[in-house]
Amino acid sequence: MYFVITALDRPGSIDLRLKTRDAHREYLHGEHAQIQLKLAGPLLAEDGKTMIGSLIVVEASDRETVEAFSAGDPYRKADLFSSVSVLQWQWNTGCPD
Repeated sequence: MYFVITALDRPGSIDLRLKTRDAHREYLHGEHAQIQLKLAGPLLAEDGKTMIGSLIVVEASDRETVEAFSAGDPYRKADLFSSVSVLQWQWNTGCPD
């Protein structure tokens, strides 16, 4: 199953995002036995440059596994996000690999 994790940053938290970014990226690309990272990247403000959140697509057997993966993200541990959602997603178009 595919899941989409979307997270929006707390207002005024760009410094925290930048400070934590290397740890976040290392975590995403690390070894996760029950999670396969498919794609990820920052959500951007209207200016097309300012990072305001994250979008992550993973493959996993169940939502609980994805929730645990998301909870371990250094961004979440640093309390960067004002909101986080995990939704099951059906891939219809394009290539997941």
